[in-house]
Amino acid sequence: MCEREMHEETIKAFSTTTNHLEQPLDAGALFVLKSKGSWWHSGYHLTTSVVAPTLLSLPFALSSLGWIGGVLSLVIGAMVTFYSYNLISLVLEHHAELGHRHLRFRDMAYDILGPGWSKYYVGPIQFVVCYGTVVGQYLVGGQCLKTIYVLWNPNITMKLYEFIIIFGVLMLILAQIPSFHSLRHINLISLVLSILYSASAAAASIYIGSSSKGGHKNYSLSSNDETRIFGIFNAIAIIGTSYGNGIIPEIQATLAPPVKGKMFKGLSVCYTVVIATFFSVAVSGYWAFGNESASVVLSNFIDNDGNPLVPRWFIMMINIFVIFQLSAVAAVYLQPTNEVLERTFSDPTSGEFSARNVIPRVISRSISVILVTTIAAMLPFFGDINAIIGAFGFLPLDFVLPMVFFNLTFKPSKQSLMFWLNSSIAVIFSVVSVIAAVAAIRQISLDAKTYKLFANV
Repeated sequence: MCEREMHEETIKAFSTTTNHLEQPLDAGALFVLKSKGSWWHSGYHLTTSVVAPTLLSLPFALSSLGWIGGVLSLVIGAMVTFYSYNLISLVLEHHAELGHRHLRFRDMAYDILGPGWSKYYVGPIQFVVCYGTVVGQYLVGGQCLKTIYVLWNPNITMKLYEFIIIFGVLMLILAQIPSFHSLRHINLISLVLSILYSASAAAASIYIGSSSKGGHKNYSLSSNDETRIFGIFNAIAIIGTSYGNGIIPEIQATLAPPVKGKMFKGLSVCYTVVIATFFSVAVSGYWAFGNESASVVLSNFIDNDGNPLVPRWFIMMINIFVIFQLSAVAAVYLQPTNEVLERTFSDPTSGEFSARNVIPRVISRSISVILVTTIAAMLPFFGDINAIIGAFGFLPLDFVLPMVFFNLTFKPSKQSLMFWLNSSIAVIFSVVSVIAAVAAIRQISLDAKTYKLFANV
């Protein structure tokens, strides 16, 4: 079979699974969201999208919640998101069995909530969440590169934005990988790297906490009521963002049909890694540093005078693991943007690697990466902004909408436990989302005096 015939067969196969909008197949679905993967591949994608270096902030979150509140929040976050992601998967499987396979979050919203919700709420929120997450990964990547440089050469002259640009160059190459499915091997490596740096961070925390270097441990919460209350909701936003995904439909779209049962297996792989990494880092870091837990626990491995509390090579090794995993996470969260770019600029009737499609793909993705790099370099305080993105984005997408989608699709009896469980989760986390957003805005106002474009933090 010639290349053109194979391309036509692929178009026909995709058309049979995306006809719910009664529109011609677009290049975004055809080239980016290829349905070729196994359940193992979905497990790799899911793990990379959830188990990211944001988990290194969990000890800091526990410092605002205490032992009981912190561990309980971690457990609830794991249970609710695992349940939530399974609900989305069940809804997607149900529509696929009816012959209307949804490949994107906004496709689900279009069919279930209506075109207005898809166009003006779900689509924009998902785009902001994913693009904001990518900006955050670039910023952390630059900070890790700077940490390695400082450890190697304390007489540093390079600025943070220069390291962010170096990370951006790496991503300029990685962003050209054509499809989500093409990332499967990279995401397997990412899974291994997440386990390695989490285990290393936990080991370093235990080592420091067990030695005289750790200092006095204080686990008391703030005595100021306002600070304590806002700290609690800011911590909840951090935990919610750490468990956040926001691209479950796009990941399920990479599965080869039939999809039934495959995502549950993938989620089981993902949450095995989640439990091993999240809880080990959070508990060991908070135990070792207590109220002194930094916003990223790696900062606690260096004292106030810049002296490492564990061997320099060990800190450098952890940062190298984090940098490479960050690149995989950023590549995953670029996929919704790549899909939009592909749909806008590519021709689905031409070959994926034809000059007609390769040239606009390279140009548009390069511009996208350059824009992300510029934003990350300009706004080194993006962590505060990311808290708002988490509150307004990840919490609704991962804790609220899945419950609504399930209840509207399967219409469980209003007397059933499932209906009230889903409704209660949706209402509770809608309220938490609003309060967490207020807490994040408050934190920005407190930190505003230290903000400076292209700051070398």
